Amino acid sequence: MLVELAVGDAYGAGFEYTDVDFVNARNNLSRYIKHPRHNIIPGYYTDDTQMSLAIAELLVSGDPWTPLNLAKKFVEVFKRDPREGYAGRFYQFLQDTPDGEMFLADIRPDSDKSGAAMRAAPIGVLADTAEVIEKCKVQAAVTHNTPDGINAAVAAALMAHYFVHGHGKKADLRTYLDRYVEGDWSAVWTGKVKSKGWMSVLAALTAVERNNSMSALLTDCIGFTGDVDTVATIALAAAAHSDEYVQDLPAHLVASLENGTYGYNYLRDLDAKLIAMA
Repeated sequence: MLVELAVGDAYGAGFEYTDVDFVNARNNLSRYIKHPRHNIIPGYYTDDTQMSLAIAELLVSGDPWTPLNLAKKFVEVFKRDPREGYAGRFYQFLQDTPDGEMFLADIRPDSDKSGAAMRAAPIGVLADTAEVIEKCKVQAAVTHNTPDGINAAVAAALMAHYFVHGHGKKADLRTYLDRYVEGDWSAVWTGKVKSKGWMSVLAALTAVERNNSMSALLTDCIGFTGDVDTVATIALAAAAHSDEYVQDLPAHLVASLENGTYGYNYLRDLDAKLIAMA
């Protein structure tokens, strides 16, 4: 899950909010693309993966699932490995915030954007659906304590949970989400994905439903244009454990994913610990 979502994030980072001609000319999975405006190194992941690591690390640690421990993790993973990709104000907030206590004291958790959804997939490994929902609500409320922010995060976590635990086929995923999460999960997403969390989740859901291989899924996620690294992060995390998906992410994208201290090897090893909890 973590390796796949990181590949989706890193690949999508080169296309985030670029114009449709740029996407159409380069979205062929041949390599990681340098974004025309951002300074992210091709093959490096962004905040989507880094915050997913915070969630995964707290899960496997067994430490209490509290807002303070989540805030501590968010600060820790950023401070040890500062990187671009965060929204500008949140990036500055993390730079200026020394610890979890200050994070909770100073954060304005009123966003309905995609930050809580992009990091939610690791929670899906837990076996109990009610626990997935409750833990996801707690983590989402730390930064996105709005109905749309929380519901988008729960839907993203349940997408991964659905496949990890074999709850059904992808054709029935929308019905499953409708059972547990408020929102119109029956709609088919078309066009550019903007910043709202439910948009990224609905686009990811649409792409997961209509593809059968990881390579086609990644291409499709980027083809929406807009916040495509988040769409790809959510979609690939879910489909990584679907028995209806050919696991054919291009080997050269996996091989050229960053592999520093918190790169490919770290993701792979943490992934194994995470899935062992399923």
